[in-house]
Amino acid sequence: MTGLLISAAHKSSGKTTVSVGLCAALVGLGQVVQAFKKGPDYIDPMWLSRASGRACFNLDSHLSSAAQVQTCYSRLAAKADISIVEGNKGLYDGLALDGANSNAALATLLGLPVVLVIDARGMTRGIAPLILGYQAFDPGVRIAGVILNQVGGSRHENKLRAVIEHYTPVKVLGAIAQDPHLAMVERHLGLVPQHEVDDAHQRIEHMGRVISAQVDLHRVMEIARTATPFTPSAPPAKPPSASMLGIASGLRVGIAQDKAFGFYYPDDLCAFERMGASLHRFDCLNDSRLPDVDALFIGGGFPEMFMAELEANSAMRSSIRAAIDSGMPVYAECGGLMYLARRIRWGDQSHDMVGALPVDVRMHSRPVGRGYVELTHTQNAPWTSPADATSSSPVDGLIRGHEFHHSAIENAPADLKFAYSVQRGHGVDGQHDGIVHQQVLASYAHLRTQAGSTWVSDFVKFAHSRKIASTGLSKPGARHVKVNGHPVWTDVEGYLLRMDDWSEGFTQAQAQSENLQLTDAHWAVIRFLRQYFEEHRVQAQVRTMISHFSRCWGAELGSNHHLHTMFPMGGPQKQGNRLAGLWKTKGEH
Repeated sequence: MTGLLISAAHKSSGKTTVSVGLCAALVGLGQVVQAFKKGPDYIDPMWLSRASGRACFNLDSHLSSAAQVQTCYSRLAAKADISIVEGNKGLYDGLALDGANSNAALATLLGLPVVLVIDARGMTRGIAPLILGYQAFDPGVRIAGVILNQVGGSRHENKLRAVIEHYTPVKVLGAIAQDPHLAMVERHLGLVPQHEVDDAHQRIEHMGRVISAQVDLHRVMEIARTATPFTPSAPPAKPPSASMLGIASGLRVGIAQDKAFGFYYPDDLCAFERMGASLHRFDCLNDSRLPDVDALFIGGGFPEMFMAELEANSAMRSSIRAAIDSGMPVYAECGGLMYLARRIRWGDQSHDMVGALPVDVRMHSRPVGRGYVELTHTQNAPWTSPADATSSSPVDGLIRGHEFHHSAIENAPADLKFAYSVQRGHGVDGQHDGIVHQQVLASYAHLRTQAGSTWVSDFVKFAHSRKIASTGLSKPGARHVKVNGHPVWTDVEGYLLRMDDWSEGFTQAQAQSENLQLTDAHWAVIRFLRQYFEEHRVQAQVRTMISHFSRCWGAELGSNHHLHTMFPMGGPQKQGNRLAGLWKTKGEH
């Protein structure tokens, strides 16, 4: 795999400008470019996606395991000619004292050479010890070249090149002259997203032309080809089972995508589609009503920048409010939470929003919440439960994400319910996050599926079950049991209509409906049946069960007679599989 990591000595050195320009320039050479961004970020990936023509994916070593990062990178890089990974902050910056989550560590993990972008303003001879120091700090990090940024003319460039070539072994790949047209537009939360910039296409084209003229692209590609091949440090996660794929076929999810809302991870959007849900875009600024959908996803963005326009579109606000009042499941993050509130106040301005949540929002001049968050579910979480053994939470029970907001909640009622307790971060009030109201969960935390959370599958299953319950889409004669207050549908015999609806809560509810008192031995059989199915994709034969449990429990307790005594309604192959969430079989396999 061919690739490199773009980093810098410190933030605001021009990494994003160089990365976006490189993507555009390489695409101009006919290269298939896959862009990545280190860490949690939405805005830089938007620009990188626009420049490369392909969705940019985030590589976050704090929210994801090393194997997950490697698997994500290798899966996508294999489909491209060259991969460009844009770092965040400086090369050696990060949360950990040992640099375990730094850009340098990411480059080492992925076997990537590093190209260092250096803001050269005011520098001449002093650039040499800076480069030498960065090389010496961690000799295992391969700094293969530098790109000089903000160069003050040809004389300045010549001095810099002479110093670097005399004192260091690092090659100068290019020198970018000071150019006000290369400046990225910024505001209180960083760069302005490309979808808000009317001339974004022209800006990217200009970056590409500048990089093409002032950076040695062929040398860049040569360096990228020196990337070291690697094998992920652990086997990748199993692909979704057949019971997961298409589970929500027919579910229509509305997604707010306009100038006010646009913060979505491509992993999440892909996860919706894998489960069979279709995504339907709507514009909160210009559309008059929601499309025909069963659920809503309103991501982050900058509603505060469009308060007047959002307020003016009263038709859309009314349409969303009516959908929520009718019980439509909704998931909203940060900006989406703000839009669903009664109003947003910023300075002396106040504008009405949807009014579905009984809270107001006020903007502040400094960040209220910023950084990684760790959450645990409360009993009010609408589509999972801390008691549910199949919850999407990691084994330590924590849901991990990130937040970055200048707004805070005001005038909330004392009995407001929350889906999360905050273990790290700020959330709504420093202790809670995830406002729960009707079928809405609205939080300041941004979650990403398979990176600290699998919220998409939880939300989709919840929304699909609500659709079935409200529209009667279950099969004739179907029945249901209640699990954590929500219906789980089965056929008339008690077999799940969708195997991925299984949970230990379902087994308990179904066993109760069949007057079966579950013991540890029952659970051992149920877990064996599920594990066997996961490994072989077919239900276990009765003789396989007898062989296994005779070894575990002895010949008498592992006998066919005893297993049928444990599961009196059809034996382990019928009642056992039913309670294990597996479908009925036609005889033995």
